[in-house]
Amino acid sequence: MPHRFETTLPRRDSDSLKWNLYDADITPLWIAEADVRPPQAVIDALAQRVEHGVFGYTAALGHLSAPGGTWEYPQIASVICARMKRLYDWDVTPDQLVYLPGVVPGFNLACKIAGDPGDAVLMHAPCYGPITKAPVNQGRRATYASLRTEMTADGYAHHAHDQPAFEAAVGPDTRLFLLCNPHNPTGRAFNRAELRAIGESCIAHDMLICSDEIHAELVLSGSVHIPIASLSPEIAARTITLISPSKAFNIPGLGFAVAIIQNPELRAHYMQAMQGLVASPQVFGYVGALAAYQHGDEWLAAAQQFYTTNRDFVASLLRMHAPQLVFNRPEATYLHWIDCRHAQLPTNPKEFFLNHAGIALADGSGFGSAGDGHVRLTFATQRAILEPAVYALLESLRPFS
Repeated sequence: MPHRFETTLPRRDSDSLKWNLYDADITPLWIAEADVRPPQAVIDALAQRVEHGVFGYTAALGHLSAPGGTWEYPQIASVICARMKRLYDWDVTPDQLVYLPGVVPGFNLACKIAGDPGDAVLMHAPCYGPITKAPVNQGRRATYASLRTEMTADGYAHHAHDQPAFEAAVGPDTRLFLLCNPHNPTGRAFNRAELRAIGESCIAHDMLICSDEIHAELVLSGSVHIPIASLSPEIAARTITLISPSKAFNIPGLGFAVAIIQNPELRAHYMQAMQGLVASPQVFGYVGALAAYQHGDEWLAAAQQFYTTNRDFVASLLRMHAPQLVFNRPEATYLHWIDCRHAQLPTNPKEFFLNHAGIALADGSGFGSAGDGHVRLTFATQRAILEPAVYALLESLRPFS
């Protein structure tokens, strides 16, 4: 079945945050969300559930609202465990799954249980904005280890884990490392050596790891994702891994995520912190996630190819016409991370492109101070939208070439 990713969808009348935040003359390429329909199997499963006509409570194991029986989400548990084994050769069991309405509550919970108020939480810099805010939300201190930026032989920015910088950033009260892998905003799928260095350092310093792996299945053109907890039992014993079908299958509005916590004591501590604060995913999230995981793989492979083609299209234009910009070639996600500091723009680059090119990009400063002077461009949209937006960006740069 053709997936018609290039079919433009009217979204301004669909309660879309992405399309309604800015005026109608602005092209929105700012939020990490795609403009494509999810797998037809997801749409059909949701329609069937709507036709049933009753939308009562559901509850996942681990929530006090659940009766504690074995019925809670039994089918999706076996599907997720089989998927982790097939994709990553990672052995996960249903009792190790904790269900959440999203990954943002997931990493905030990790901060809540890590150490004591005032203790430090370490992150890469730059990093996804809600991750950078999570430590302070939970009364902890945010600390950073900068990624190392290198230039590849073909002229792209490559953002690598810097182990010396990581070690230097660990203090005596550092209790947690918040990892984003694949990394938002740089699009890195960290390799085995990088992840092992992180894991072994966290063991040595007795730190927990919370790994946001929401983009795990959005790998591009042959790249691979490695869950950090799959590297060794010792690393797994201190790791909370957050996964969700929301990015890969473009269903973020359904609200379904899972924390995989293989250490039973850590899992019990985490689940206790949830009570009264974090709701169970509800029926539409469960139905959509199950259909995506069961029937969405062929669609996902086609979507990955669509995003890869868009990535290369944008990169080719920027390399040819905007040598003053430094940008990545993402291994995962559908995000270009663009360094505008050499362009000598007269204003903040996000505001500059909004006012002079009519496109809304994510402001790099929202990813921490390491993102100052950068923007993030989401290329998960139709060419009819993407192409004129990129040409408008290039035209706005002409006086600064």
